[in-house]
Amino acid sequence: MESVIFWAKKLFWIVFSIILVAVCVNMFLGPHYIAAGGLTGLAIIIEEWLGMSRSTVIYIGNGLVLVLALVFLGKEVFFNTAIGALLLPMFVAIMPRVMLVSDRMLSMVFGSVIFGIAISILYKNKASSGGTAIPPLILQKHFNMSPSIGLFITDGIVVVLSLIVFDMDAFFFAIFSIFITSATMSYIENGINKKKMVYIISDAHEQITKDVLHEVKRGVTLIPSTGAFEKQDRPMMMVTLSSKNYQQLLTIVNKYDKEAFMITDTVSDVHGQGFTYESGSV
Repeated sequence: MESVIFWAKKLFWIVFSIILVAVCVNMFLGPHYIAAGGLTGLAIIIEEWLGMSRSTVIYIGNGLVLVLALVFLGKEVFFNTAIGALLLPMFVAIMPRVMLVSDRMLSMVFGSVIFGIAISILYKNKASSGGTAIPPLILQKHFNMSPSIGLFITDGIVVVLSLIVFDMDAFFFAIFSIFITSATMSYIENGINKKKMVYIISDAHEQITKDVLHEVKRGVTLIPSTGAFEKQDRPMMMVTLSSKNYQQLLTIVNKYDKEAFMITDTVSDVHGQGFTYESGSV
């Protein structure tokens, strides 16, 4: 039963993401001739250049990348990609071609952000919409390259091709679109989950540690430290917690020692007990 629910959720997010991509192509980017990379961008170019429908171009291109997915990424990604590869041209074909935003810049910005969100959701589910979304997954697996960087490279090739058909304005709009899409993906990959890592030196380390453990419900690591000036040994506390709990930590420290020395850093990825494989308030 759990496996059925898992695959149902996975399928839902894949379909939802494909719909978002189709909306971007037909309602935000396509109406303004912004070929912002990818197979969808190539489809916009070829439709204007050769008169071939966008959905047909996507079907042909996705047939080729499905072979690459099976060879380089395995059966799971192949089947997940097959779902997107079949659904995307279908949704592009049936989705109304409506210019939702008449301003070209605003349409590009909104479309690029939505596109970045959609691709990130697909990547999280080890899937893609096919097309040039597959090469970044291959680069990530075999060369440890970030998907956002891989997508930037493959999309850049398509954007250069847009100069053959569209004007210079469309070319620069496409470049801006890729930057916005990549920034959106990078934020989703690294920005949403950011945590605070705090180092605290205080004579009231016992009281602070106790309250952090029981009130904030976060672990505390005590690191031996020696002050160079006073030559005094005292433990330095290291606490990793979510941004929403940071103010609570400050309140606890100020409660016992208003002159405590604190260093706070923002980290984008935390793994381990209490953060990734055991429930916790983070």
